Amino acid sequence: MDPTLSDDTLPDSAAHAPTSAPGSNAHEDAPRTVRARDRLRSIFSGSIGNLIEWYDWYVYSAFALYFARAFFPSGDQTAQLLNTAAVFAVGFLARPAGGWLMGLYADRYGRRSALLMSIVLMCAGSLIIALCPSYAQIGVAAPALLVTARLLQGLSVGGEYGTSATYLSEIASARHRGFYSSFQYVTLIAGQLLALGLLVVLQRLILTTEQLESWGWRIPFFIGALCALAAMRLRATMQETEEFTRTRATGRQGSSIRALCEHPRAVLTVVGLTMGGTIAFYTYSIYMQKFLVNTVGLGKHDATLISAVSLTVFALIQPLVGALSDRIGRRPVLIAFGVLGTLLTVPIMTAISTTQSAWVAFALIVGALVIVSGYTSINAVVKAELFPAQIRALGVGLPYALTVSIFGGTAEYIALWLKQAGHESLFYWYVTAAIFCSLLVYAGMRDTKHHTMIQS
Repeated sequence: MDPTLSDDTLPDSAAHAPTSAPGSNAHEDAPRTVRARDRLRSIFSGSIGNLIEWYDWYVYSAFALYFARAFFPSGDQTAQLLNTAAVFAVGFLARPAGGWLMGLYADRYGRRSALLMSIVLMCAGSLIIALCPSYAQIGVAAPALLVTARLLQGLSVGGEYGTSATYLSEIASARHRGFYSSFQYVTLIAGQLLALGLLVVLQRLILTTEQLESWGWRIPFFIGALCALAAMRLRATMQETEEFTRTRATGRQGSSIRALCEHPRAVLTVVGLTMGGTIAFYTYSIYMQKFLVNTVGLGKHDATLISAVSLTVFALIQPLVGALSDRIGRRPVLIAFGVLGTLLTVPIMTAISTTQSAWVAFALIVGALVIVSGYTSINAVVKAELFPAQIRALGVGLPYALTVSIFGGTAEYIALWLKQAGHESLFYWYVTAAIFCSLLVYAGMRDTKHHTMIQS
C-alpha cells in the first residue's frame, strides 16, 4: 500500500475492470476509492449479518424443548430431545463442508457474494423450520425437512466463519485490523444471547407453556428468517475488498484443495491455533451453564443468569483485546492466553466446582473468559493473515471448521462422559493439555501483524 495514502482513502490497485464473475457486476471491479465511511458501513453490514446467522444457529437449541414433540413420534421427553440433539449434530457435521464449499466460492467469486450466499442459506433453513408441518400432519417428512433445514444452516454457518474473517480482515485498515475483526466474536456471542433473551421474554411475558409447545416455538424462526432478509439487503450494499479485486484483476483468483496443500505450515498453524482456543471457548461459554447446575449445584435460574451476564462481559472485552493486538502484536496476546490457560485452567475449574457462592462462580468464569479472549478476539485476523488472497477464505474456513467439529463440538460430551465415569477433574486437565499444545504453536509462529499476507 502506498505509504502516502491515509486510512480514509485507499484506492484499488486494479487498473482495468476484469470480466465479471457470477454474483458480481462489471462496474464493481472498476477503479474506486474505499473511504472510511464506506469501510465502516461494510464492516457494520458484515457484522450484523454474522450476528443474525449465529442467532438463527443457536435458536434451534434454545427452543428444542418446545418443538421436539412436533417433529418426532410421541414418547418420553428424553427420547424426543435426543432426536433433536442428533439433528443439531447433523448441522454441526455440515460445517466443514460449508467451510470448504463457501471458501471455494468466496475465493473464486468474491467475499461479498459468498456472504450473501451464506445468509440466503441460513434464511432458507429458518423458514423451512418455521413453516414445516408437524409429524402428526405429514409423518416422517417432518423430521426429514428438519434435517434438511439444519444441513442448510450448517453449510451456512460453516462457510460464514472463514468468509467473514477474510472479509473483515481485508476490508479493515491495517492499523485497526485486530480491532475490527474482533467484532466477529462480539456478534457470535450476541446472537447466542439474543436467542436466549427471546426465549426468556416469550416464556415469562407473552406465552404460556402450552402456547409455546403448540405454535409459539415457530416465532423465533420466523424472526430469524425476516432478520436474514434484512441482512441480505445490508450485505448487498457492501464494498468488495480491495485485495480480492486486485487478485481478480491479475487473473489469480480461485482456490482449490490442491492449492491449499501448497501451504501446509499455514494449514497446520490454523489447526494448532484453534484446538486449545475452541475447547476453552466451548467449555466456558456453552458447557458452563450445565456445569453450574450438575456440578456446582446452583439452580437453573442462577446458572442461566450467570452465563448470560458473563457472556455479555465476554463480548464487550473482544474489541479491547483486538485493539491491544494492533499495538503490541498478535503473538504476545496469543501467548498470554496459552500461558494463563495452561497454568490456571485446573485451579479455576476446581474453584468453580467447589464454590457455594453464585458471585464467586461468576467472578471466576469472567476471569476465565478474559483469558480466553486472548484467543477469540484475534483468531480470525491471525488466520486471515496466514494465507494469500487467492486461497484465504478456504484456508481460514476449512481447517478451522474441521478443528472445531473435532475438538469444540466434542468438548461438552467429553466433560459429561468423564463426570459420569467419576473422573470429572480429568476434563480440566484435558482442556489444559489442549491449550498447552496451542501454546507451542503460538511460541513457534511468527507474529502475523508484522508478517502478514494481506496486501493492503
